[in-house]
Amino acid sequence: MMEFLFLDLDDTILDFHKAERIALSKTLGDFGVEPKEEVLARYHIINRQHWERLERGELTRDEVQEGRFRVLFAELGHPADAVAVTRAYERNLGIGHYFLPGAQEAVQRLSQKYRLFLASNGTASVQHARLTSAGLYPYFEKVFVSQEIGHNKPSKEYFDCCFAQIPGFVPRKAMMVGDSLTSDILGGIRAGLKTCWVNPDHLPPREDIPADYEIEGLNQLEALLETL
Repeated sequence: MMEFLFLDLDDTILDFHKAERIALSKTLGDFGVEPKEEVLARYHIINRQHWERLERGELTRDEVQEGRFRVLFAELGHPADAVAVTRAYERNLGIGHYFLPGAQEAVQRLSQKYRLFLASNGTASVQHARLTSAGLYPYFEKVFVSQEIGHNKPSKEYFDCCFAQIPGFVPRKAMMVGDSLTSDILGGIRAGLKTCWVNPDHLPPREDIPADYEIEGLNQLEALLETL
């Protein structure tokens, strides 16, 4: 029986894509760039590439946050201070929150049966603002944000730091739940946890990162756990 649940935040509980689109559009507009679909799509690709390099230990967080905008604005031929753009974007991203369907209710129910822990690679100031806005703190025993931990998912060091702060923690009774194979699932595997992949778009699995379980949304997790 599972006792400890590590839940990712972005695109597991909160709709990050929606929040990102709104924050990015406003930020680009403020710096003189029309937020056309092709520009937003290109940012998406650049951003993902940068975060994947962070997960592999090739970039620092600052290099990701500023580098993605430096690359985007350079491609657009539009001069801008990447640091200033980053700060504006993070302010905009921290405003408001958008729950994925059924996720808010799922977290509330799960918190009554399991010990919940938030495990996020996001920027600390942004994540804390969104958690406060969403009223999620009461449901989690602890919130682990990689920027504050000093290590990022999927590193084993990240999870070891988390485990050390949880009284009575038992790895075999713990599960990592999230939407990212390369961050959440790989991290859970490296840490010796059961893993559950949140895959609403029915993306193909990866043989090199095999999740133990798969669900479409967090609202299906409770039923899955009851079968274990």
